[in-house]
Amino acid sequence: MAHGAVSGRIQWLSTMDIALIILPIFVLILLGWGIRRHGGLAEGFWRDLERLIYFVFFPALLFHSLSHAVIDFQAALPMLLTGILFTLAGMALGWLSKYLFRDPPAVFASAFQCSFRFNSYVMLAVAGAMHGPAGIAAVGLLMGFLVPMANVASVAVLARHGEGKWLREILGNPLILATAGGVAFSLAGWHLPALAEGTLELLARAPLPLGLIAVGAGLRFGALGHARGHLWYGVTVKLILLPAIAWAIALGFGLTGLWFEMAILFAAQPVSTVAYVLAVRMKGDGQVIAAQVAMTTLLSMLTLPLWLALARTHAP
Repeated sequence: MAHGAVSGRIQWLSTMDIALIILPIFVLILLGWGIRRHGGLAEGFWRDLERLIYFVFFPALLFHSLSHAVIDFQAALPMLLTGILFTLAGMALGWLSKYLFRDPPAVFASAFQCSFRFNSYVMLAVAGAMHGPAGIAAVGLLMGFLVPMANVASVAVLARHGEGKWLREILGNPLILATAGGVAFSLAGWHLPALAEGTLELLARAPLPLGLIAVGAGLRFGALGHARGHLWYGVTVKLILLPAIAWAIALGFGLTGLWFEMAILFAAQPVSTVAYVLAVRMKGDGQVIAAQVAMTTLLSMLTLPLWLALARTHAP
């Protein structure tokens, strides 16, 4: 068999392997969408579930993973720099849309987020499925740096519609606090008492399935015809251009293995539902970002396995 045919078969098998890892994650997202529409649960249930995941379960997962990880900042630094640079590139591409489309400022301010915000629930689930605690720890480190960047940029552009208090939200962000606490525990070599450790481990099992169901419950497809220029520009940037930019930057920094794969995973994420919540709270255009969240989530079922398969096959 020719070398090209062998390489093509290996890459196809890698794509199928990655797809099989990711498929259950998107099944849970679709399950959440179905439960929201046909399960007969009150609207308040979903709001309370999202708050519980965001303030309790996900911080427990991040703290538990990072506090047990052996953190080598020298080894992780190229990945962190890669994440910072491709996030800045996404912000620049998001800002460019202001001059490409003649939509109201509220549309631009909301759609701006699509080019760089990421879905933590999907990302942590995929990282854990692919690499276990090491994958979760790696993307947890990235989140510690990039969550503040994403929040500051999003709020700054939406600020004309908002009411302030954004600095307190960023400094009190439970994901940032959990990341910082987990890193501090790891570097100090501390250990929790057995009872606390057992409780934390149980809490850390809950957020991935519940978070994915909550992502599906938050999908809204009713505004696909609204501000279509901004909508599809943001979707294209997030799912195609940003991972390609991350790839080039990662190669420039010489990333390999886990670090390379997690950088590409981070860049190729669909947009977080938090972007929609923020836009509505700050009186932006909720329709366009809701449609972007829905479409990036749906289309990433195809694009994410492809990017990750390429990353696994071609990582230097």
